[in-house]
Amino acid sequence: MLTRRAFLAASLAAAGSAAAAARAAEPFPWRQYGDRLRSRFRDPRRHFIFEYYPWYSADPYWHWTQWHRNPPADLAANTMPLLGAYDSRSRAVLEQHALWIAEAGVGVINVSWWGQGSYSDRAVPLLMDVMADHDIRVTFHLEPYSRERAANFPEDVQYLLDRYGARRGWDCFFIDERADGTQGPVFKLFSTTLPERRRDCHGVWHEVTSHVPDSEWRRQTDRLRDAVRADFSQVTLLSNTSDTLRAAASGFDGISIYNPRESLARWLDHARRASREGLLFCLPVNPGWDEIERRVVPPESCYRPRSFVPATRKLEWSRADDREWARALAERRTESSLQLNLILQLNPWFGNADRGFFLAYITSFNEWHEGTQYEPMRDYADLSPSERAVGYHNPANGAYRLERLTELLGRL
Repeated sequence: MLTRRAFLAASLAAAGSAAAAARAAEPFPWRQYGDRLRSRFRDPRRHFIFEYYPWYSADPYWHWTQWHRNPPADLAANTMPLLGAYDSRSRAVLEQHALWIAEAGVGVINVSWWGQGSYSDRAVPLLMDVMADHDIRVTFHLEPYSRERAANFPEDVQYLLDRYGARRGWDCFFIDERADGTQGPVFKLFSTTLPERRRDCHGVWHEVTSHVPDSEWRRQTDRLRDAVRADFSQVTLLSNTSDTLRAAASGFDGISIYNPRESLARWLDHARRASREGLLFCLPVNPGWDEIERRVVPPESCYRPRSFVPATRKLEWSRADDREWARALAERRTESSLQLNLILQLNPWFGNADRGFFLAYITSFNEWHEGTQYEPMRDYADLSPSERAVGYHNPANGAYRLERLTELLGRL
């Protein structure tokens, strides 16, 4: 009989590495995990969530211009989108996004939100109209939009619940349902558990201006729960951190790792530490990382370009063979990260299973700058001469990521 440690080690080896999975004696039991999801949750689609970014503009261009890019041929992305430099306020664009998301088998999007009245906030009404038409729910990822974010946190969440939930009759606001039938909204927060100071590459210490003490986060998370208690028996607050002690001290219900660069070998430890502290944990289904480089770097800057993950050597993107090798690596990363999510989140030895909780955040639908997107790219053969001159990384089949994810979720 396998010990607990031996079982977890075997599970990690099977799912955490494509090479190990290929050597495994038995194929991954997709049907078994699909049966387990369906036995616990009424609609498994609602437990797979695309990270979604509504911040793109085409009139004038915005976000496509990051780090000195010059649209429409030269975008802040290492791959040219199939839709080109689109506008997040276009109904036609949103309709296409919704079709792709629904066809993939994903039932929720997590919208990057930058505060009341922000560009992303103004994009939400039309976005929700379209998603509602396609039976897709919407939740929110609260970004670090101001130094006062923590102090305003309860009011901001109540604003989201009222404006995009109650006033719309809850037509597409995501309410998570756990295995025991209890329900409540879920909110992710980025950059909450930060140090007071950081030392740069020159050894100089700098204050982190967006640092908020854990005690202040605890005060505000408690204040939010008091404010919504009459409407919801639970509200789930997730912090993008691996520091479980600080997340617990701050009053968060769990951790939600976003970083697609992180080795999957660390996920077992995240699950173990979170469960030990009584926290939930979410892990990112992802294709890896392919971030754009800065073109203008000030002297003495600590900036260093980040390499393609999960590649183990430098790629020559002008070579078709290297672009196709990157495609294969991204497909394997998608499969391995999805498998490991299923293994850890449904494992009865960890806290998620005990509390009837399962959410797999998919990083991302359309974060083009970091190259984590599943939204289809253009086929390499369809790039214009000016686009090829930019040096895009598009493979032969630009839809491969979404197709692969759709096929894997279909196995469940």
